[in-house]
Amino acid sequence: MIIATSGHIDHGKTVLVKALTGVDTDRLPEEKARGISIDLGYAYHQLEQDHVLGFVDVPGHERFVRNMLAGVTGIDCVLLVIAADDGPMPQTEEHLAILDLLGLSAGVVAITKIDRTDKKRIEEVMELTEMLLDGTSLDGAPIYPVSAINGDGIDDLRTHLETVARKFKSTKLDGNFRLAIDRRFTVPGAGLVVTGSVFSGRVAVGDQLNISPAGHQVRVRGIHAQNRDAETGRVGQRCALNITGPNIIKDEIHRGDWVLDEVIHAPTRRFDARIRLLKSETRALKHWTPAHLHIGACDIGARVAMLDRKNIAPGESAIVQLVLDEPTNVLHGDRLILRDQSARRTIAGGSVIDPFAPARGRSKPERLAAVAAMENSDPIDALRSLINVQPNGVNLAHFITSRNLTPFQAEALWSDLDMIITGRDTEQIGISRSHWDALATSILKALEKWHRTQPDQLGPAANTLRLTLDPRPSVAFFNAVVGQLATAKELILTNRRLRLLGHQMSMNAQDKKLWSEVRQTMENAGLKPVSMHEVAEELDIKSNALNAFMRRLAGTGFVIQISQNRFLLPDAIQDLAAMAELLANQKELTAAGFRNKSGIGRNMTIEILEFFDKAGFTKREGNTRHIVKPAAGLF
Repeated sequence: MIIATSGHIDHGKTVLVKALTGVDTDRLPEEKARGISIDLGYAYHQLEQDHVLGFVDVPGHERFVRNMLAGVTGIDCVLLVIAADDGPMPQTEEHLAILDLLGLSAGVVAITKIDRTDKKRIEEVMELTEMLLDGTSLDGAPIYPVSAINGDGIDDLRTHLETVARKFKSTKLDGNFRLAIDRRFTVPGAGLVVTGSVFSGRVAVGDQLNISPAGHQVRVRGIHAQNRDAETGRVGQRCALNITGPNIIKDEIHRGDWVLDEVIHAPTRRFDARIRLLKSETRALKHWTPAHLHIGACDIGARVAMLDRKNIAPGESAIVQLVLDEPTNVLHGDRLILRDQSARRTIAGGSVIDPFAPARGRSKPERLAAVAAMENSDPIDALRSLINVQPNGVNLAHFITSRNLTPFQAEALWSDLDMIITGRDTEQIGISRSHWDALATSILKALEKWHRTQPDQLGPAANTLRLTLDPRPSVAFFNAVVGQLATAKELILTNRRLRLLGHQMSMNAQDKKLWSEVRQTMENAGLKPVSMHEVAEELDIKSNALNAFMRRLAGTGFVIQISQNRFLLPDAIQDLAAMAELLANQKELTAAGFRNKSGIGRNMTIEILEFFDKAGFTKREGNTRHIVKPAAGLF
């Protein structure tokens, strides 16, 4: 378990940690000289077996709140320190406000320096402290009067912290590994070392990880967990990782970077979050207000974009989108703090909802409904709500990453939901069964109407029909449902055109006569694509009219369009495709070989082979081609 001290400057935080652990956390010469903590300090207290308490001693001076924030966003418990002689001071209140905004409820208060005052003053400060905690996330936290000088109350405080540590169990142990980097340095003979609090998961020596947001790949050579050599590290610990990787140097890694499992390396420059403005603010927070974002161990410039209102009044909370000056790595549930543009005061705090927020349409009702669904902390309830409010489905890869789910956790989640999954592994979409069934019904009804109003056509192009539907489905969702309907033989998909089973295009007498004449000409030409310009001259009709007629026939599957004005009968295409497959299997498929095999001439050979490439049947590589898909599934 990781414990952070917090409180006003010179209230005895560092001396208290030394009394509890025996470690002086002031490590910098300037800290020793000035007698104040400037940067984060660390100390550890050994319990029985593998239990070690990790202390993060944060600065109390207002000038170093930025450093303080780097130490408290990843902690499990807080030790709020208030001096008995001074009582609660301005930085006590700001630190408490930060802890409250972070939602830290596990904590204890130490009233220090009781050796400097009398019992009445101690009781007065304890009463003031209870009033200060009232209504915050630390409301009701135990209060221990202590003296780090003579040891009074230290054993009781230490016993309490040990009891809390033994009961501590993180809910993020099974997630992928994440560590927020707050220090990096080189060790002679070992190399580069990064340290920080583990936000989730486990790490072991030999693991391959990523430095985010840069994306550098690194390997873990060694681990110090809670200041001890270890083979593994996990959430609830501070770890030092000895890492190595191609071209990795210390100056390319900074406080605020993350070292994490590569599956959750997803840098973002905008995310949706819920924030609460402090009651102490004198003005409402307006749209596009600049601020300093503190999340993990980083400090990034950001703009606050309102989503469902024009501003946020003091004490109120709202959903916003944070647009960042530079990318970082965030996941659902990460706690954040906002300070004003000059970084002089804390103004708000909250938590991340969606790391994959869109740049457009962020305030549309359907988007707000999706954000409200994602705000649910339980992944099953969140996904169930999300697939219900998103007719086009949910990007499951984004959901898995945002919730830091392992593959096993994801599979267990999918099995608990009445959800249809479609798409490739990296682009899977989860769709509610009700939305799936509704789209299938809409497609069949739209086809029925099309046939009724345009009986002279076999059916519409698939995308043409998609664009007529309201609400309009995504291409992936539409194609998935059409594929299922075709498999179930409720419709037929031919040359990217749709028709209901049993529907036949009706031709008038004039069209039947024209088709009979054109077909005879095409049959006489054999494997050579026929030019409609030549056929039009032969039949004494307008070339444009014949081309339009042939394109209509191509939509029915009677003919196949090879180029702008050349067509072939399906049997001819199948014969040419069989020749191409034979050549590819025997030796190699080249233009010269195909020309000799088919006997259709050089120019027609090039047109046919380019048609095969566009159809996805072949793929050209230099002067040869190889078969991509079997002809039987295409023609």
